[in-house]
Parts: sequence; structure tokens; C-alpha cells
Amino acid sequence: MRNTYIARQAILNQKLDTIGYELLFRDSPDNKFPEIEQDIASSKLIIQNHIHGDIQTLSMGKLAFINFTENCLVRKYPLLFDKNSIVIELVGHEKPTKGLLKIIMFYREHGYSIALTEYDLAPHWEVLFPYIDIIKINIEKINTKRLPSVVDKMKQHDIKISAERVETKLQKQTLAEVGFDYFQGYFYHQPEIIEGRTLTSIKAQMLALLNESFSHPLNFTAISEIVGHDVNLSIALLKMVNNVATGTKIEITSLKQAASYLGEDKLRQFVSILALSNLTSDCSDEICRQALITGKVMAALSNKATFTTISDYAFMTGLLSSLEVMLSMPMAEILKSMPVAKPIKLALISREGLLGELLSLTVFYVSGKDNDDNTSSNMANLMTQHALTQQDLQQEFLLASQWCKALNI
Repeated sequence: MRNTYIARQAILNQKLDTIGYELLFRDSPDNKFPEIEQDIASSKLIIQNHIHGDIQTLSMGKLAFINFTENCLVRKYPLLFDKNSIVIELVGHEKPTKGLLKIIMFYREHGYSIALTEYDLAPHWEVLFPYIDIIKINIEKINTKRLPSVVDKMKQHDIKISAERVETKLQKQTLAEVGFDYFQGYFYHQPEIIEGRTLTSIKAQMLALLNESFSHPLNFTAISEIVGHDVNLSIALLKMVNNVATGTKIEITSLKQAASYLGEDKLRQFVSILALSNLTSDCSDEICRQALITGKVMAALSNKATFTTISDYAFMTGLLSSLEVMLSMPMAEILKSMPVAKPIKLALISREGLLGELLSLTVFYVSGKDNDDNTSSNMANLMTQHALTQQDLQQEFLLASQWCKALNI
């Protein structure tokens, strides 16, 4: 069987909590769930053995929004997934039909949540409203000024409204005022630079902790002092270490003990992760998750192909890649106070050098931002240049997602 490459885009609520991910099947030009084999029994076996686990991994315990064609629905592919773990997205319909209504009612009776994705405000869709849980609206195609009258009808049926292609925080705010519940796009990646911004004490503390992770050897006294200001930080660090890294039944109870079991390099990673996860109080936790996954994927890819010369910098570069969003300050200004190596600075500020290329490639893949043909073409060229395959990226993305979920941040 050919490999299926799955990316994802986060769907956030009004509080910027991630409620799920739309899964994007990169083999398909429309990101639809693959129609694998004509023989239904064979295709179901392939789904169970090759796709089911990847979907569970990538959704990280959140809802997986999956685009199913009518053909896939008739073949009952969604029944292979737990009804509480997926949302069936209806695609490929210009208007409702008796056949579509029958299919929707079947899955509704089986307890599955259903999202209508090609809604164009036409009245004929309203026949489906009693059976629909979510309506997704592409705001690039529909003028939101036409929505208020329709929103009232949706709310009568307790339908949640999700906006697609939300690119700015102002758009998100406006849509929330109209009545939208969920938001999908890159608005939460948008840095909101505030002139003269000063850091809160906790963020200054976390930046200091991040700086300590660059020390060779680690200064346990300095780290313990910073972490000791808040008992929750100490607990969080040791819990993270015990959850993910030990491979031993002995409980780790101190930084020095963790260093002896893990080695300084591993512990350095955990200290930097702890700092990063406490910098996101003003933005979505999804930013932290993507930074962690970016760092982990970069670290893995730097051991392959032509990136081995920058492997020492890869993890930290990915981890720091979202600092601008987290701190609402220009990256160049943030890095002035941090003892990072020159290749990391060049990669983070201007995507320069080999490290910058690896960062660009990884961020593109992890974010699922594939709607720009020029960028897609550039990334394909980079992969060829560095002898990387889709399979390399997909495998490391899956492993990084598993690791991130285990951190329980």
C-alpha cells in the first residue's frame, strides 16, 4: 500500500483552546479521506492497519475533523473510528439530496457528530439543520455581513458555527461578535507586536530559565532557584521528566538526580520546555504545542541527510521559533538578551543558512499551511535538495506528536 501523509490544522474556540484538528490528507488535492480500494473489506483492513493509528496520534486526544466523500460514507468507513473521537465533515455536495439526508441520519443515529463544510447560505441546506452539529464557513468565499439572519436559525438547532481561513486576530474578534464558536486559520500565529512592551515577572523569570538551559555545564543552583519560586514549576518539571524520559521505575525527585539518570542534554531540553510552556499565558496553548513539535521534528531531521552539521542547534531553534508570538516582541529584540549561537539567531530572525532552511521546511509541514502554491513548490525543492522524503517528515511528525502528548503540557 502507498503511504498516506496526513497534516493537520488546529480548530480553536473563543478562549483559544484547541477543540480539535482538521486532518489534511496530502495525497488528495482536496485533503479528503482516501478512497483506497474498490473491495470494501480490503480497504477497511488497510484503514485499520495503516491509517487509524496515525489519526489517533496526530489528533493528540482532541477531536479529529475528517473530510469524507459520500462514497466513503456509504462504505461506512467512519464506523471504524470511535464516535467520540471524530467529526464527519461532509464534502462534495452542491446541494442536499435525499441520499445525503439518509446518510446523515444513519450516522446521527449511531452517535457521530457531523459538520457541513460547503455551506453557501442557500435556504435549501436548512433541511439538514436538525441533523448537523457544526457548520463550517469559509470566510474568503462568504461575506460575513450576510450571516446574522442565518446565525439565528443555526442557533435554534444548537448548531456550532466554525470559521475557516481566519488569518488575523481582528477577523477572529469580529467573527466572535457575529456569533461564531470556532476558528480555523493562522490568526493565532500572528505576532501582535506591542511597542515598548515590558515582560511580566513570570515571563521574565521563564526567559531567565530559558537562558539557563544554554549553560554548559548546567547550573543546578541557578535553575533550582528560579524553579523554586513557584512550587508548581518544580512539580511540573519533575512530573514531565518522570512521564517521558526515565524508562526506569525509580521516581526522579530532584534536578541532580534527573541529570544523573538522563544526562545533562536531556535535562536541558526539559528545562527549556518547562520555560516555554509557561510563556503562553497570553496566547493559545497550540503555539506551545507547535513549537515543541517543531523542535522535536527538527532535532530528528538534523540527524539525516545534509543537516548533520547543525544538529546541535536544531531542537532549540524549533523551540524558540514562536517566541515572537508568545512575548509580543520582535524576535531580534528578544534574542538580544539571550546567549544563543549565531546560526540560531540567523535562522530565527531571517531564516538564513542551513538551519533556517530546516526551520522553514519543518514549520511549513507542522502547521499544515499548504494553501500557497509558491511556498509548496519551494518546500518541495528544499526536500529534494536535502534528500528528504514525505515519509521522513510524516514519520517524525507522528513521533513528535506522541512525545508532545506524553509531556502533558
